[in-house]
Amino acid sequence: MPNPEALLYARHVEHRREQIDEILTELGYDGLLIHSGRPENRLFDDAHPPFRAHGPFVSLVPMPFSADSLLELRPGEKPRLWFCQPDDFWHMPPEPPADWLTGSLDVEVVNSPQAWEGRFRQQRALAVIGDERAVGSLLDGADLNPPELMWRLDEMRTRKTAWERDCIERANRLAVAGHLAAAHAFRAGKSELDIHLAYLAAMGEDQDSLPYNSIVALNDHGAVLHYQFRSPERPNPVRSFLLDAGADCRGYAADITRTWTLEEHREFGDLIEAMDAAQRRLVDRVRAGENFVDLHIEAHRAVAAVLEQAGIVRMAPEEQVETGVSSHFLPHGLGHFLGVQVHDVAGLRDPRGMDVPPPDRYPALRLTRTLEPGNVVTVEPGLYFIPSFLEKLRASDHASKVDWQAIERLSRYGGIRIEDNVLVSESEPVNFTRQAFLESPMAGS
Repeated sequence: MPNPEALLYARHVEHRREQIDEILTELGYDGLLIHSGRPENRLFDDAHPPFRAHGPFVSLVPMPFSADSLLELRPGEKPRLWFCQPDDFWHMPPEPPADWLTGSLDVEVVNSPQAWEGRFRQQRALAVIGDERAVGSLLDGADLNPPELMWRLDEMRTRKTAWERDCIERANRLAVAGHLAAAHAFRAGKSELDIHLAYLAAMGEDQDSLPYNSIVALNDHGAVLHYQFRSPERPNPVRSFLLDAGADCRGYAADITRTWTLEEHREFGDLIEAMDAAQRRLVDRVRAGENFVDLHIEAHRAVAAVLEQAGIVRMAPEEQVETGVSSHFLPHGLGHFLGVQVHDVAGLRDPRGMDVPPPDRYPALRLTRTLEPGNVVTVEPGLYFIPSFLEKLRASDHASKVDWQAIERLSRYGGIRIEDNVLVSESEPVNFTRQAFLESPMAGS
């Protein structure tokens, strides 16, 4: 019986190979070499951070932790993977590629980069993708990361194949298992560190395999957008919990955020429910032909409506957006592309490769394109009580329109973010995250 995963991957490689063949031919290249990357030691040290392969490599070879491997692509030929498996007694050598990959790739196992370096010297009309420090020996006559080629490959990656969608969907199911376990640990009164460990255990994953550093934020730590610590101390009292954490499947990421509180904190709980409803409405607008900048502005209107309805800001939503008041509570973008990179490529370019910068009012927005079928995006509106932004608001002409007593009460909770991973289809949006929560056997626990 055919392996469904192998079939999906074979179709993915065939489709991408046809696209890349066309691009290489149009640009006059006889071949393309994509290096997976090489671990880099810390300065004045002999140890390196956890390694993750370059995105262009992982988008074609589902081996995100394979160092010093090389993918060779030539028009009309089967792709060849030069897989580096060092003869190393200090570290565990990587496992060779799974059998189901070899139907789509010719695999050559080598024990050092030198085994493939000499093969490509002095070849003309060759493009190379990688870090110059790692692939310098390949550059005699070759072009390194040529801009025209890079943007066209990036553009190709914006529309996900069935294989890529399946990987992101599976990553969401993994991450949801972790989120539900983390929520249980929060309700049990655990520390940030304990919650993080519960998240990893539920997925059966190691910290180094995560696509990004999890944000595990109790109470006012939720107001730090990329809070990077995990305190071993349990705060007293525990009021709220914001978790922004993902998972990896074959190199593709899930990127999910949820916010919880306890039953006795009804005021903040009502805000979470209002933000959840607003987020669902925004997801429903993630459709082909929608411009993401317009969706981002709609997110500001939605957050402003929550603030007005809760009595926190006594201004109409449109007025909050026009005057910039809403930006004091939502300082980041609504979302971004998602794929082998958490903030996936080409979000700030149009399909012709022209830059499309974010509006001056919203410099943190990472996606400015009109959505197309096959795009996978995050939708992550937030409402935060960030001291530095609140100080600016207090000093503004709009300070009298704000209930500062409510702000003082709610600042202890940090903030709210709700983030789903959504596929743009030919019709209805496909919400990988909500579906994973619905289908999880832990959903009722």
